[in-house]
Amino acid sequence: MRLYRDWNSLPAAARGAIAAIGNFDGVHRGHAAVIGEAVARARKAGRPAAIVTFEPHPRRFFKPDLPPFLLASPHLKIDALRDLGVDLCFVLRFDKRLSSMTADAFAGDVLAKGLGLACVVAGYDFVFGKGRGGNAQTLIADMRAQGADAAIVPAARDDSGGEALVFSSTAVREALKGGDPKAAARILGRNFAIDGRVRKGDQRGRTIGFPTANIALGPYMPPKLGVYAVRVKGAAAKPVNGVANIGIRPTAGGDPAPRLEAHLFDFAGDLYGKRLIVELVDFVREERKFESFDALKTQIARDAETARTILAHSQ
Repeated sequence: MRLYRDWNSLPAAARGAIAAIGNFDGVHRGHAAVIGEAVARARKAGRPAAIVTFEPHPRRFFKPDLPPFLLASPHLKIDALRDLGVDLCFVLRFDKRLSSMTADAFAGDVLAKGLGLACVVAGYDFVFGKGRGGNAQTLIADMRAQGADAAIVPAARDDSGGEALVFSSTAVREALKGGDPKAAARILGRNFAIDGRVRKGDQRGRTIGFPTANIALGPYMPPKLGVYAVRVKGAAAKPVNGVANIGIRPTAGGDPAPRLEAHLFDFAGDLYGKRLIVELVDFVREERKFESFDALKTQIARDAETARTILAHSQ
């Protein structure tokens, strides 16, 4: 997949694509439906399949003081898009210039002329342009006025489980806030994951027999604080099972912001500086303060056994 960060002076090979457009935070199953439609149309027309997305997230641009809310890092977002068969990814910088464009100017100057898109595929609830002046229906008119086309994909959901499962980033966030990574995974189509570089901590885990890989949450929305059964990619050739705490470590005096600390089962090696992907498989318990580090050590041992049992019975 080729990555482009501007809409000006594109090479000829990057023009004429059929593209899905959106923020695609988390790249959940609803997003996959929109992207899948673009890919199918592109394959049928013999054109490149593309994505048009934005960094930073427009919500972050307009409200820079918002608490962290993202469901995927740029790395994981690109990985997920690549897995869906996308050939080109246009990551447009969402700045003052872009935010001030009217809907018809964005469709004409950026999508049709700048990127040279033959067709844009959007979800039913897509809005764009200054003051959110454009929507999915006006996108069709704007693109056709430029000699191109657009298509709208209706809401996607799963009714097979009795109760309708709505695919949305909001639903993923609610599941994670509630400590239900399994529900989040059903919406995402895969386990929710946190990735980042392993940094040096205070190495207290080593002193109680449970060394951990420490990863800052950064822009991620913190899931419910507590202990999780996890699978870790990037430490070895195959994923490694483990147990992780996401929290502020109250027994150690508390941290100003939540961090992820993952203990990898049956693993020995130097992880400092490595990029790990930590998948949350299931919730084990809430974070709490213990009366001593001995009590914490005993509980971690129990948590590890619980996590091993969970992971032995999950795919």
